[in-house]
Order: sequence, then C-alpha cells, then structure tokens
Amino acid sequence: MDNDAWAGAYADMDHDANILIAGGGLNGTALALALASAGFRVMLVEPRSRAERKADDFDGRSYAFAISSMRVLEALGVWSRLKDVQPILRIKVTDGRPGEGASPLMLTFDHGEIEEGPMGYMVEDRHLRSELLNAAEDAGVTQMDDRVIEHHADSAGVQATLGSGETRRVRLLVGCDGQNSPTARRVGIRRMGWSYGQTALVCTIAHERSHQGIAHQFFIPAGPLAILPLSGNRSSIVWTERAGRAETVQAMSESAYLDELRPRFGSFLGEVSLAGRRFTYPLLLSIAERFIADRVALVGDAAHVVHPLAGQGLNAGLKDVAALAEVITDAARRGEDIGRPEVLKRYERWRRFDTMALAAATDGFNRLFSNDVGLLRGLRDVGLGLTNAIPGLRRALIREAAGLTGDLPRLSRGKRL
Repeated sequence: MDNDAWAGAYADMDHDANILIAGGGLNGTALALALASAGFRVMLVEPRSRAERKADDFDGRSYAFAISSMRVLEALGVWSRLKDVQPILRIKVTDGRPGEGASPLMLTFDHGEIEEGPMGYMVEDRHLRSELLNAAEDAGVTQMDDRVIEHHADSAGVQATLGSGETRRVRLLVGCDGQNSPTARRVGIRRMGWSYGQTALVCTIAHERSHQGIAHQFFIPAGPLAILPLSGNRSSIVWTERAGRAETVQAMSESAYLDELRPRFGSFLGEVSLAGRRFTYPLLLSIAERFIADRVALVGDAAHVVHPLAGQGLNAGLKDVAALAEVITDAARRGEDIGRPEVLKRYERWRRFDTMALAAATDGFNRLFSNDVGLLRGLRDVGLGLTNAIPGLRRALIREAAGLTGDLPRLSRGKRL
C-alpha cells in the first residue's frame, strides 16, 4: 500500500483515531510513538499530567536496558536523545550471606564475549520519560490527561468513555494501565500468579570509588541484591527483603538505612550515601490469562509482572510494544481491520510463550537462591562455578539476557516498521 492509500485507509471519519492507548507510562508512550511513526492516528490517555511526567527531578529510579530494548528506542529515534546512559560492561553473579562476603565460586559475564558491544545500558527514569513524551508529541500523538472509565466494543470499533464524560471511537483499545489494569478487568480477563512475600527496596547511592561499568547480582537468603552502575560514581540498588523486614527498613532514618545496607553491599566501592528518594515495591508473579479480548490488547504490566531479579520487566514490555506495533502495522498494510480477533491473536501467540518462559525462569531462580538451605547453597555455588568455566554456555546466557535470541520483532532488531 503506498503512502496516499495508507493515509486514506485510516483517515475514515467514523473514528476519532485508529488506536487509543489507556496508560501513558513508559510502555504506553513507546507504543504510541511506534504506531504514530508508522502512520496511525493515536490517542494516549493518562491521568497524570504531562508536566508531572516530564519533571526532570531525580527520584532514584533507573532501568537496565537489554540490547534489544536499546534497539527499539534507537529505531524510534529516542536513544540518541537520552542523557547519562551508562553501559554495562561486566556482570558478576555471586552467592553469600550479609557480612560474610561472596562465595569464591562466581559467574562473570564480560561484554567482550559478544560482538554487539555492551551487554546492556542503565538509563534514569527521568530522562527516559521526558524524551519518550517529547518524541511522541513530535510524532503527532494526541495526548489527553484523563482516564478511560468504560468501553464497549462492536463489529466496527470501540467506544471509550473518559473520566471527563467525553467519548472517543477507535478501532483498537490497548491497555497499558498496569498490573491492576482496569482495561483487563472490564473485559473479564483474570490473572494467575502469587506473591513472593518479598519487597524490593529501591534507591540510588553515590559512592567513593568507580564501579567501572560492572553490575553485581548478589544472592542472599532473603532475596537478591542488584547493584547496577549509573553515570558517574553512582549505582542503582534493588535490594530484596522479606516483606515485614522491608517495611521496617524503609521506615528507618537515612543513616540507619545505610547501616542496614552496608553489610550486604560490602566496601568495594568505598563510602556510600543516598542520592534521591527511596522506594518499595511488593514482589509478585502475575500473568494475565489472556493478552487480548474483543478489540482489546494488553501490553507490559497489564499483561505480565515478573520478579525483577534479572531486570527484565521493562525489557519484556518493550518486546510487547515492538510485537504489537509490527502485527497491526503489517495487518493494516494488507488492508485488514486491526481490531479483528485474527489480527490480535498473532500478537498473543508471539508474546505469550516468551512471557511464560521468562516467568518460569525468574520464579525458579528466585526460589533456588532465596533461602539458606545448606545443600542448595552448595549446589548453586558449584553451578555458578561450572557455568563460569564453560565459555559457550556463558556466551549463550549473555545473548539471552541481552535480548538477542528468539523471534525478535523488527523494532527489537533496530529496524523501522
């Protein structure tokens, strides 16, 4: 279909837009940008104001980007606009107890073992949010500070009612509205999963010595501790504790909080201090039983929430974005109705197996390492050491973590739609 025919096919007067995205977080905004860049008319509805989402104050949140996720943003023209991106050059995986140090049997990944460069990148939330929003505005996405409170689908489209009382008619509604997705609830999509009884304590620290681009994953009995390098002498901390203990730690003063962290963290980066706010997130596994319904698709946390020990939450969401954008773009170019079940099922088939495999892997690793059983400690330490001694296996794991394996969408390979 040439450009004029494409514009004519999706400029019909019966619809206010082609797609309405409920939820303007990172996944929702990235999807809006991808679809608008492909020629769709897109509405992005989010109750938080754009001014709030564009705020440049540092709140301590950061994300570990796999290479495939970096390529999505690169293909959308966002990556080059980001500030303070920190490459991850090495990853060290160790086991141990607080105050005792790490086991001598560890697993080390180095970026020199793959051809693609750094294994991943750390990006601060404040920079990512604002640049995604700027790019979406530049691409012509219609943004509304509102929420979808009701919708009804029929054979030709979806009628969405906003909190303001206004209605919008579109061909497809996409729920990017989080793990408690109102979109999913309205169409009767249930979730399966469980709580881990763990809470992630998340903060950023400044430290005396250079991290040298090394990320650390330290498994301790209460749960994993991730130390992820940021620009300058700073690191992002994702510290897992039992839920009750985490609540106590979060309520501590700044000095007491650091005193609690130091035995787990060690002294390899010298003196440390907090930089930015502290957050807590209850950890759970939660997978939607279906990713689609009548003229509805779910993306990101609305479809799946997994344990953060591998930092794959946002990466999995951006794979959803890339897959859905490709499926409906290709369908439109063939003249298909983008909201039809046969179109949306292609997206669900593409993403569901990968999502379930990720959920099983993160769940299994967390259960294996979040305990202090002597026999298991010995077996997992030997396993880390043996894996470290096999270059081919080590390289395969690096490529998997970097998002370079499997049936990747075009955007995840750095190609435009």
